[in-house]
Amino acid sequence: QVQLVESGGGLVQTGGSLRLSCVASGRTFSRYIMGWFRQAPGKEREFVSAIGKSGQSTFYVDSVKGRFTISRDNAENTVYLEIASLKPEDTAVYYCAARSTYCSGYGCDGESAWDYWGLGTPVTVSS
Repeated sequence: QVQLVESGGGLVQTGGSLRLSCVASGRTFSRYIMGWFRQAPGKEREFVSAIGKSGQSTFYVDSVKGRFTISRDNAENTVYLEIASLKPEDTAVYYCAARSTYCSGYGCDGESAWDYWGLGTPVTVSS
């Protein structure tokens, strides 16, 4: 029903920044809460950030708060994640996801409640 395609990942030095993008198909983008997850090598996938349907509500896990910024442009069916002040521990494949059901804060971290997933974009932070 909805396809999500991430882009913008790459190799960056410690302290650098990137802007990740996720473009959604369809005409119902504004009906979805959007989020970002990441999976580091050898680790479980973890919830990173979420943004409400209108873009007015945002949430970040403590490890990225103050460094990452989530935003969305409903007219372009796109959600962004600006990642800055990067550390080697930020190295991961970053995944975009969408859900129609309400969630708030850490209540958004359950993977099974997210309806659609992208294939991910890799970010490597070198020391």
